[in-house]
Amino acid sequence: MPLVTIEGPANVSKECKKELIENVSKAVSDAYNIPIQAIDIVIHENQPDNIGVGGKQLSEKE
Repeated sequence: MPLVTIEGPANVSKECKKELIENVSKAVSDAYNIPIQAIDIVIHENQPDNIGVGGKQLSEKE
């Protein structure tokens, strides 16, 4: 059973996450030739204060 972990921003809509889970699940199912029901997806939402890019917090760059 593949487990896919996605790290992303915390301000994404439920609809966007639903679409992401569906698309990634299908891609993994096709790539591994396994049933889509065997794939687990976990989305970790990260606050901009907890992400650093170029030596600065992402919240400072917005």
